[in-house]
Amino acid sequence: MSVVRKTSEEINRMREAGRLLAKVHEDLGKELRPGMSTLEIDRLGEDMIRSFGCTPSFKNYSGYPASVCVSIDEEVVHGIPSAEKFIREGDIVSLDIGLCYKGYHSDAARTHAVGDISKEASLLIERTRQSFFEGMKFATAGRHLHEISAAVGSYAEQFGYGVVRDLCGHGIGKKLHEDPEIPNYRPLRRGIRFQAGMTLAVEPMINEGTWQVRWLDDEWTVITADMSLSAHYENTIVITEGLPEILTLTESEIAADENLKQYLGARGR
Repeated sequence: MSVVRKTSEEINRMREAGRLLAKVHEDLGKELRPGMSTLEIDRLGEDMIRSFGCTPSFKNYSGYPASVCVSIDEEVVHGIPSAEKFIREGDIVSLDIGLCYKGYHSDAARTHAVGDISKEASLLIERTRQSFFEGMKFATAGRHLHEISAAVGSYAEQFGYGVVRDLCGHGIGKKLHEDPEIPNYRPLRRGIRFQAGMTLAVEPMINEGTWQVRWLDDEWTVITADMSLSAHYENTIVITEGLPEILTLTESEIAADENLKQYLGARGR
């Protein structure tokens, strides 16, 4: 395993990649409405990415045909956009997006409510997001990878949720996927010891029911094995000597969230 520590110049490029991706997520999330096709979501997202002079990280990556992974309800990740697939009132929609800025990638995911959703669905989204921040408490230089994984998984499992085991987070930088792999459950080994300058994409994928998943015939879309709801939350981060720097947040996200304000205050933002 070769984990690349980034230089200050590289991190600056990744900061900008993260800032722009956060803006895409914020703007695209506002566009979601019942009756919208998933292909329309993808085209809007790609247009936003290219308007910043960036390229979509996902388009044609290992054959994936789109720029935005659009996953609805029981779809965990990698839903392929289609002109014949529409989002509906009461759906939860996960958008997983990556972009490349001057040779460096950022990667982030958000799960959105379309109109009024059930209390259970709302809690799943909220707790999936919080599981990420539980992991961030251990994403600091000198800690081991398994500590992030265990914190994410333990938090989610206390609510009876299934923590997906077949997919994981990853390192990121010049390549969209770099070492190390980052599970969302406690692995058997401690994993690497973090060093300042490492850049990671941490992405809890949490199911309302079983942790087990299966792939559809398109060989991309992953769904829950029991057809229960799934939520996804991801950010690109930089390991530091203290709490990590989260690159894929907007100022309005921070302003609207007291927990985020406290987190950033704790890291001395």
